[in-house]
Amino acid sequence: MSALISKLFRPRRIALPRAIELAREVEAFNAEYCAVLDAGMVEQWPDFFTEDGVYRITARENAELNLPVGLVYAEGRDMMIDRAIAIGRTQMFAPRYNLHLVSNTRVTEELADGGIVAQANFVLLQTLVEGPSTIHMAGTFHDRFVRRDGGLLLAERQAIYDTTIIANDLVYPL
Repeated sequence: MSALISKLFRPRRIALPRAIELAREVEAFNAEYCAVLDAGMVEQWPDFFTEDGVYRITARENAELNLPVGLVYAEGRDMMIDRAIAIGRTQMFAPRYNLHLVSNTRVTEELADGGIVAQANFVLLQTLVEGPSTIHMAGTFHDRFVRRDGGLLLAERQAIYDTTIIANDLVYPL
Protein backbone atom coordinates (compact mmCIF):
# COMPACT_ATOMS: atom_id res chain seq x y z
CA MET A 1 0.00 0.00 0.00
CA SER A 2 1.44 3.41 -0.95
CA ALA A 3 2.25 6.08 1.61
CA LEU A 4 -0.61 8.31 0.46
CA ILE A 5 -3.17 5.49 0.49
CA SER A 6 -1.82 4.42 3.91
CA LYS A 7 -2.21 7.99 5.13
CA LEU A 8 -5.74 8.25 3.76
CA PHE A 9 -6.92 4.80 4.82
CA ARG A 10 -7.04 4.70 8.57
CA PRO A 11 -8.02 1.91 10.89
CA ARG A 12 -10.87 2.87 13.18
CA ARG A 13 -9.53 4.53 16.34
CA ILE A 14 -12.89 5.08 17.96
CA ALA A 15 -15.38 2.84 19.76
CA LEU A 16 -18.01 1.41 17.42
CA PRO A 17 -21.09 2.96 19.12
CA ARG A 18 -19.55 6.44 18.91
CA ALA A 19 -18.38 5.81 15.34
CA ILE A 20 -21.94 4.91 14.34
CA GLU A 21 -23.30 8.08 15.97
CA LEU A 22 -20.77 10.26 14.17
CA ALA A 23 -21.31 8.41 10.89
CA ARG A 24 -24.97 9.47 11.01
CA GLU A 25 -23.84 13.10 11.21
CA VAL A 26 -21.48 12.62 8.27
CA GLU A 27 -24.22 10.87 6.28
CA ALA A 28 -26.61 13.78 6.92
CA PHE A 29 -23.90 16.21 5.80
CA ASN A 30 -23.24 14.21 2.63
CA ALA A 31 -26.96 13.99 1.86
CA GLU A 32 -27.22 17.81 1.91
CA TYR A 33 -23.96 18.20 -0.02
CA CYS A 34 -25.21 15.84 -2.75
CA ALA A 35 -28.71 17.36 -2.82
CA VAL A 36 -27.24 20.80 -3.54
CA LEU A 37 -25.00 19.48 -6.33
CA ASP A 38 -27.71 17.26 -7.82
CA ALA A 39 -30.09 20.24 -7.89
CA GLY A 40 -27.51 22.13 -9.96
CA MET A 41 -26.87 24.73 -7.24
CA VAL A 42 -23.12 24.57 -7.75
CA GLU A 43 -22.58 28.13 -6.48
CA GLN A 44 -23.61 26.93 -3.00
CA TRP A 45 -21.02 24.13 -3.06
CA PRO A 46 -18.20 26.20 -1.43
CA ASP A 47 -20.44 26.80 1.62
CA PHE A 48 -19.76 23.20 2.67
CA PHE A 49 -16.06 24.00 3.27
CA THR A 50 -14.07 26.00 5.78
CA GLU A 51 -12.40 29.20 4.56
CA ASP A 52 -9.09 27.35 4.21
CA GLY A 53 -10.64 24.05 3.10
CA VAL A 54 -8.95 21.80 0.56
CA TYR A 55 -10.71 19.96 -2.25
CA ARG A 56 -8.81 17.54 -4.46
CA ILE A 57 -9.74 14.90 -7.01
CA THR A 58 -6.91 12.41 -7.56
CA ALA A 59 -6.63 9.19 -9.55
CA ARG A 60 -6.20 6.07 -7.45
CA GLU A 61 -3.15 5.17 -9.55
CA ASN A 62 -1.49 8.47 -8.60
CA ALA A 63 -2.46 8.03 -4.95
CA GLU A 64 -0.98 4.52 -4.91
CA LEU A 65 2.26 5.85 -6.42
CA ASN A 66 2.31 8.62 -3.80
CA LEU A 67 1.80 11.23 -6.52
CA PRO A 68 -0.85 13.50 -5.01
CA VAL A 69 -1.25 15.45 -8.25
CA GLY A 70 -4.90 16.30 -8.51
CA LEU A 71 -7.15 16.33 -11.54
CA VAL A 72 -8.90 19.14 -9.68
CA TYR A 73 -7.33 21.02 -6.80
CA ALA A 74 -8.76 23.92 -4.83
CA GLU A 75 -7.12 25.32 -1.74
CA GLY A 76 -9.38 27.70 0.12
CA ARG A 77 -12.99 28.63 -0.32
CA ASP A 78 -12.10 31.49 -2.69
CA MET A 79 -10.72 29.01 -5.26
CA MET A 80 -13.88 26.95 -4.90
CA ILE A 81 -16.05 30.04 -5.37
CA ASP A 82 -14.17 30.90 -8.57
CA ARG A 83 -14.68 27.37 -9.86
CA ALA A 84 -18.38 27.35 -8.91
CA ILE A 85 -19.03 30.70 -10.58
CA ALA A 86 -17.22 29.59 -13.73
CA ILE A 87 -19.35 26.43 -13.86
CA GLY A 88 -22.62 28.12 -12.92
CA ARG A 89 -22.39 31.20 -15.11
CA THR A 90 -20.32 30.21 -18.10
CA GLN A 91 -21.84 26.85 -18.84
CA MET A 92 -20.37 25.78 -22.19
CA PHE A 93 -21.22 22.10 -22.11
CA ALA A 94 -24.25 19.96 -22.85
CA PRO A 95 -27.03 20.12 -20.24
CA ARG A 96 -26.98 17.18 -17.86
CA TYR A 97 -28.40 15.79 -14.66
CA ASN A 98 -26.09 14.46 -11.97
CA LEU A 99 -26.93 11.98 -9.26
CA HIS A 100 -24.46 11.40 -6.44
CA LEU A 101 -24.64 8.18 -4.45
CA VAL A 102 -22.57 8.07 -1.26
CA SER A 103 -22.42 4.94 0.90
CA ASN A 104 -20.41 2.87 3.35
CA THR A 105 -19.57 5.86 5.53
CA ARG A 106 -16.81 4.97 7.98
CA VAL A 107 -15.74 7.27 10.78
CA THR A 108 -12.19 6.40 11.73
CA GLU A 109 -11.36 9.08 14.25
CA GLU A 110 -12.88 11.77 16.42
CA LEU A 111 -10.38 14.56 16.92
CA ALA A 112 -9.81 16.32 20.24
CA ASP A 113 -11.44 19.50 18.91
CA GLY A 114 -14.59 17.58 17.91
CA GLY A 115 -13.54 17.14 14.30
CA ILE A 116 -14.19 13.91 12.43
CA VAL A 117 -12.05 11.87 10.06
CA ALA A 118 -14.21 9.77 7.74
CA GLN A 119 -14.33 7.85 4.50
CA ALA A 120 -17.24 7.09 2.18
CA ASN A 121 -17.60 5.52 -1.24
CA PHE A 122 -19.15 7.55 -4.02
CA VAL A 123 -20.60 7.00 -7.46
CA LEU A 124 -21.55 9.88 -9.73
CA LEU A 125 -24.18 9.04 -12.32
CA GLN A 126 -24.68 11.45 -15.16
CA THR A 127 -27.54 11.73 -17.61
CA LEU A 128 -27.19 13.95 -20.63
CA VAL A 129 -30.54 15.53 -21.46
CA GLU A 130 -30.50 13.75 -24.81
CA GLY A 131 -28.66 10.60 -23.82
CA PRO A 132 -28.39 7.63 -21.51
CA SER A 133 -27.37 7.59 -17.86
CA THR A 134 -23.75 6.59 -17.32
CA ILE A 135 -21.41 6.06 -14.42
CA HIS A 136 -19.33 9.20 -14.63
CA MET A 137 -16.97 8.44 -11.77
CA ALA A 138 -16.58 6.14 -8.76
CA GLY A 139 -14.21 6.19 -5.83
CA THR A 140 -13.75 7.07 -2.18
CA PHE A 141 -14.01 10.34 -0.28
CA HIS A 142 -11.36 10.82 2.38
CA ASP A 143 -12.67 13.65 4.57
CA ARG A 144 -11.72 15.72 7.55
CA PHE A 145 -14.61 17.62 9.11
CA VAL A 146 -14.61 20.41 11.66
CA ARG A 147 -17.47 21.66 13.78
CA ARG A 148 -18.71 25.19 13.17
CA ASP A 149 -21.88 26.77 14.53
CA GLY A 150 -23.35 23.43 15.60
CA GLY A 151 -22.74 21.71 12.26
CA LEU A 152 -20.04 20.13 10.18
CA LEU A 153 -17.87 21.73 7.50
CA LEU A 154 -15.24 20.10 5.35
CA ALA A 155 -11.68 21.09 6.18
CA GLU A 156 -10.51 18.64 3.53
CA ARG A 157 -12.14 16.41 0.94
CA GLN A 158 -9.93 14.18 -1.15
CA ALA A 159 -11.82 12.22 -3.77
CA ILE A 160 -9.71 9.29 -4.91
CA TYR A 161 -11.33 7.97 -8.06
CA ASP A 162 -11.05 4.41 -9.34
CA THR A 163 -12.21 5.10 -12.86
CA THR A 164 -9.24 4.57 -15.17
CA ILE A 165 -10.64 6.42 -18.14
CA ILE A 166 -12.53 9.56 -17.28
CA ALA A 167 -14.74 11.68 -19.45
CA ASN A 168 -13.16 14.91 -20.61
CA ASP A 169 -16.16 16.80 -19.25
CA LEU A 170 -15.54 16.39 -15.51
CA VAL A 171 -16.85 19.81 -14.63
CA TYR A 172 -19.07 19.60 -11.58
CA PRO A 173 -17.68 18.90 -8.12
CA LEU A 174 -17.92 15.34 -6.87
